[in-house]
Amino acid sequence: MRRLLLVTAAASLAAIGVASSQDATMSFFVTSVGSGKGADLGGLAGADAHCASLAEAAGVTGKTWHAYLSTSDTDARDRIGTGPWFNAKGVKIADDVASLHTDANAITKQTALDEKGEVVNGRGDKPNRHDVLTGSKPDGTKIADQTCGDWTLSGAEGAAMTGHHDRTGLDDSAAAKSWNSSHASRGGCSQEALRSTGGDGLFYCFAVN
Repeated sequence: MRRLLLVTAAASLAAIGVASSQDATMSFFVTSVGSGKGADLGGLAGADAHCASLAEAAGVTGKTWHAYLSTSDTDARDRIGTGPWFNAKGVKIADDVASLHTDANAITKQTALDEKGEVVNGRGDKPNRHDVLTGSKPDGTKIADQTCGDWTLSGAEGAAMTGHHDRTGLDDSAAAKSWNSSHASRGGCSQEALRSTGGDGLFYCFAVN
């Protein structure tokens, strides 16, 4: 009997461990608002702080948040922890970094929600806000000179690589459907420039723990 109880207790603890490792509280979102200064996010530190502020305002605490952004010396894929990641509705986005950067991820307009669990405007909506700042190649590594001065520029100079959170563009090309590497901003890094190509200075946030 004692052996049976010990086995049962061990199984229960193992089940708890599995449940803990699959914490489905929000660990991924698209920012509902940007900095308001175009691609000037205050660098990576400012972007991370923006993620944390939005998450906490939405009631999610106790997590460390990083923006999915590359810079001249940093790859976005190396900033976001190991996964898995879930949106505000508990839908799994990806199991790990590798699957996030393949077609196996679950990022769509219906799942790439903001921190409040709301759908972000995409192509066909007014205004279109589907250009999400990343500064990254499809594999999550940096693209030279497409990070708006490492997220410190807000004028006519510079450019930022963006992805389409709704996986929709002008055609059926892989780039048009890419969540993290569709095209560069045109006309600089200002709020006006980002809006002119279908963006609003939004970016992805991932919980690293």
